Formats: sequence, C-alpha cells, structure tokens
Amino acid sequence: MSGADMILQVLADEGVDTIFGYSGGAILPTYDAVFRFNEGRAAAEQIRLVVPATEQGAGFMAAGYARSSGRVGVSLVTSGPGATNSVTPVRDCQADSVPIVLICGQVPRAAMGTDAFQEAPVFNIMASCAKHVFLVTDEHKLEATMRRAFDIARSGRPGPVVVDIPRDVQLTQGMFHGGGLLPLRGYQERVEALAETSISGRDAEAFFALLAAAERPLIYAGGGVNNSDAAPELRAFAERFGVPVVTTLMGIGAVDTTSELSLHMLGMHGTAYANYAVEDCDFLFAVGSRFDDRVAGKVKEFAPNATIAHLDVDASEIGKVKQVDWAHVSDAKRGLTQLLKAGAGFKKSFAAWRAHVQRLRAQHPLDYNRGSSQIQVEYVLKTLNEITRGDAIVTTGVGQHQMWAAQYLDFIRPRTFLTSGSMGTMGFGLPAAIGAQLANPGKLVIDVDGDGSIRMNLGELETLTNYDIPVKVLLLNNLGDGMVRQWQDLFYANRYSGSDKTLHKKDFVKAVEADGFGFSRRVVDPAQVRASLEEFVRFSGPAFLEVMVDQSAHVYPMVAPGMGYKDMITGKFIAPREHKKSGGDKDPTGYF
Repeated sequence: MSGADMILQVLADEGVDTIFGYSGGAILPTYDAVFRFNEGRAAAEQIRLVVPATEQGAGFMAAGYARSSGRVGVSLVTSGPGATNSVTPVRDCQADSVPIVLICGQVPRAAMGTDAFQEAPVFNIMASCAKHVFLVTDEHKLEATMRRAFDIARSGRPGPVVVDIPRDVQLTQGMFHGGGLLPLRGYQERVEALAETSISGRDAEAFFALLAAAERPLIYAGGGVNNSDAAPELRAFAERFGVPVVTTLMGIGAVDTTSELSLHMLGMHGTAYANYAVEDCDFLFAVGSRFDDRVAGKVKEFAPNATIAHLDVDASEIGKVKQVDWAHVSDAKRGLTQLLKAGAGFKKSFAAWRAHVQRLRAQHPLDYNRGSSQIQVEYVLKTLNEITRGDAIVTTGVGQHQMWAAQYLDFIRPRTFLTSGSMGTMGFGLPAAIGAQLANPGKLVIDVDGDGSIRMNLGELETLTNYDIPVKVLLLNNLGDGMVRQWQDLFYANRYSGSDKTLHKKDFVKAVEADGFGFSRRVVDPAQVRASLEEFVRFSGPAFLEVMVDQSAHVYPMVAPGMGYKDMITGKFIAPREHKKSGGDKDPTGYF
C-alpha cells in the first residue's frame, strides 16, 4: 500500500466512520486515498468526509464527536496554517481530556527545516498542547504509529494525539501488516498497571471509616466520570449510600439533574445551594475532578469543614491543589465499582443531611428578574427545558449563555452537555454541535450560543446546510460580550472597553438565510418565546432562532476570582444566607 492508503486502512480498522478536515497540498495524497477508499463501497462502509469552513472548526467537530460518543474523533488537515489553525482545538481537548487524533500533512522530508512553502514546526508547537505528538520520518513505522496514536488518545486519561506526516511518506509504498503498535517505552506498562489497579482491603476500610465518621458527606463529580463512562457507577454509589452530588461544569450529566440527590453545578457560577452544601459538608469525595480555580476558588477556604477523599485516573492530580486524606489512582468506573463492592455491608443513614440540603435548595433557588419587559436568558432556557425535558444534546459557546445553560437546563444522561471547560474557547459550540449530531444521528442537538462566540466560527453555519445536518442553533444575542461586560460592571467601573457590540451591523437572520436555512427567525417579544422555541425544536432540518435578550443582565450566583464561597454574590433575585456566627451565637443554617 501507499502510506496514504495505510492511513485510511488504519482509520477503518479503528472504527472511524467520519473525518473532519480541510485539504491542502501536503495532505492531498491522503485526501485522494479517502476518495479511493470510498469508491465502490456501500454507503454504510464508507468513511464520511466533512469539510468545514476552517481547520479550527474541523478540530472542534472532532471534539464534539468524541465528547458525545466516547469514540476517538479525527481531524485531517494540511501543513503550515492548516496545522497551526488546529492548535486551539488540540489544546482545548487536552485541557478537557477529550480523545481526538489530528493528522497533519507536512512538507517532504528533504524540505523540512528550509522554511519551505506552508511549513511549520508542528512537533515543537503541538508538544506543549497535546497528550502526544508523532513526526513520522520513517515510512516503515507509519502503520504502527497510526495505531499507537489511537491507543494513546483513548487510554488512561484521554487526550489529543497529533500525527505529523511528510508528504513523501504518504506517497511511499510499503507492506501493510494489519496490526501492531509502535513500541513506546514505559507507556504500555503504565497503562496496563493502571487498568489492573485495585483498592486494597486496607484502603477500602480507611475510606469507609471516613464515611462512617461523617454526618454530612458530599460527592464532587468531575469530567473524569463522563470520560470513563462511569455515570452508572456514580449514580449507583450515590443512591446506595444516600450521598448528595455536586458536579463541575465538565461533570454535568454524570448524575441525572432531575434527581433529588443532584445539587447541580458548584463553583464560580454554581447554584447557591450547591456551594452552601460544600461549605457545610464534613466529608467530600472528589471523583474525576481536579479542584480547578473555578471550583476551588480560595483553596484554603474550599470545603473548610471536610475531610477529603480523591479518586482520579491521573496521579498528578492527587494533592496538586488541595491536600487530601484518602486517595486512589484509577479510572472512575473501576474505582467506584470496587468501592461499591467493598461497601456492601456499610450501614449509616444520612437522611438528616439530605433533608438539610433540600432545605438549602428550597431557600436559595436559582431565580432572575421576572419583572423586566426585556427577554431574560433564564426565561428562554427555562422554557426550552420544559420542551426538551433534558432529552437533548446541548453544546455551548463560552460566556454568560454557557453558565445559564449549565444552570437552567436538565441533563438526564451523560455526554449530553458539551462545552469548552478549561480553555473556555469562544466559537466551540457550533462546530462541536456538528460533530455531536453526526455521532448521534436522530438525536436532538442544540447549540446554545452567544453573538460573540458564534462569530468566531460563523462559517460553520454553511457546513450545516452543505451536509443537511439538523442541528438547532439558538442564538442568545445581547449585543456584546456579556461575561466580559459583567466583569466590567463589577470590577472595572462600567468601562466597556472592547466588549460593546451595539455598533455591529451583522443581521444573523439574513446571514443564515443566505446560507440556505429553512428555518430562521428573530424574537424580540417575550410573548413569542415559547411558540418560537417549539417550532424551532420541531423543525426537521438545520434551524436558527435568534432571541434578543437583556444586555445588562448578570449571571448569578458568582464567586469572584480569588474569593471563597462565603463571599459568593447572589444578586438581587437569589436569597443569600447569613454566615455562621462565632462563639455561642445561634447558627442561622439550622443544621450545625
């Protein structure tokens, strides 16, 4: 086979059914191989090629595909700018532990290092952004390298792998072996050891001793639960021991948000009752989460009354931010399964604690400005939630709309809330929705986006109509960068430097009509919101609904950067609580 044909055959062997990518000279042999691979094959046996507007869009489509399905997403781009345009999605996937393989063309080996046309030092650039990078300079190692790339992407803590392949390597002829992985000293041994880890009897006894000593236990679930497909085990654990659950942004969907045990998201814009539960708990079990700054805030004051247990697949996360009292390194699915088995005889009721957190939920619910004549985002999303009932895959851009979506939408199943968590990449939502829809045909996929975010990858609206992909795009337009504006309101004396978009002339509805959308509508009247949303969701093809919303609205609650949960700002419409008095004063929470 040629090297290019080997690449395609490995993709087929790995179960890849969709490639997202943009062509160019250095990757053209592989694009030709895509055509030849599909020629004469039945549609079900072909590898679908989706050409986006930009390489960044391709990377985020691969990410949306991977995040929603758990399978490895694939992006295929050319050298130079094709590769450098892919840096942001690669870093985004690394930050959120998402398995993709990015295949880049490179200039021929003889031209490398000469500043040849469309040459870029991909290995050097990507080395600090990806889980692993390969530069294939030996054509005899191409097949084994491609197989190893998929193995690395999906094993251990998932992540993006970049394979940089010179054009002449793609053109060489060689023997295809049909199996074998590139030897990688130490990696295979570490992965195998991780897969065989078990919680010892002593460690299990220590864990349940901490749980038995607690009166107010709380599970803090992160993206690692969803990444390891451990949602069933987490739910079983929470129900078996009667422990409430808070989740990170990336952990949303790990528990059914309509469950009584779910307290929704914690952190900077978490629900007030979730954050108050963290303040009140005396045992915090962190599962697949990493105590990042948007959650832990002022680290010393995070979960101030709690002993802490930590289960994570990545040993480097243990004790990195917060010191813990118990820890075990394994993926969440394996670790929770073992703890469930070890705790078969555990008996203790936490009913009083659960009653307390339900009081927190009742006393400090999410709320918003219901008296305004302007459309409030919270009302739009609350109405959408009543229509979808948590049975949709939702992607978002980044900003206020992202946080409101996390707060006001329900998610019954894992892998149904897809968002750029750690990187916070504007422009993520639309291409990620395309990838998610193609990975989940027949499912309702909605991109909840903002006018600032969607501009970043606006060209992908045409990708929807090019391929008739039935994604629903809900644009919440506040004529500006809402989250930046909120910070400027709170911390920069209303100096809206660079964040006010009222001078922009973009007519989004006309733009999507030009792209061929069969449903495109703008809503300015609150009375039109429900009916428009119902038609929007029911429409059979790509649909676009723009809702003009209150520009001055803020997302609350909010824990300001560097502050603790006790300093949480709840705004005008969410009831705060008084904090515990010192000395012998009566505790206003009624629990302690």
